[in-house]
Amino acid sequence: MNQRIGYARVSTNDQRLDLQRYALKQPDSRAINEEASSSKNTTSLELERCPKQLRAGGTSGVWRLNRLGRSLPYLVQIGADLERCGIGRESLTEKIETGSEAGKPVLHSFSALAEFEHCLIRERSQIGSPAARAKGRVSDRKPKLTEHGASEIKALRRDLDIQIAEVSRQFGASRTTVYKNIGIIYPKKLV
Repeated sequence: MNQRIGYARVSTNDQRLDLQRYALKQPDSRAINEEASSSKNTTSLELERCPKQLRAGGTSGVWRLNRLGRSLPYLVQIGADLERCGIGRESLTEKIETGSEAGKPVLHSFSALAEFEHCLIRERSQIGSPAARAKGRVSDRKPKLTEHGASEIKALRRDLDIQIAEVSRQFGASRTTVYKNIGIIYPKKLV
């Protein structure tokens, strides 16, 4: 019998794993790796453990596909990583099982959808940026220093006793930003 491990991660709306635990234990008795954080910025340590715990031919199961990742490209990446290890994926709610020959085309379909989604996003941003600028909206990053701040920095730097680090702290800008505003791209290294 193939080894099966479940993966459960809390969602932003529901911070409990009870439903996922129940669903993942139903098909057969399996271990469940549980993630207590739903933030997209944190690494999924429990998800990373799945390939290490399973042998080739094993299956990593989830209650729903959105528990694996928040974006289609990330979902495809996880699927490809598991496939390289010879591990199948299973989603109970969507009834998808990629461990079989019949289920493998599903991953390729997701990959095509992810590429399509990426192209749509890129196309929308290419169309949207000029349109927004035409309406007077600028989405570029605001400069760290105003023109007035830059002229103050130049005036302060005329006093050679003041250090760049001190000036950068005073204006809340990095040293690199200060150097760029006084006309020096890279500071000279003292030998």
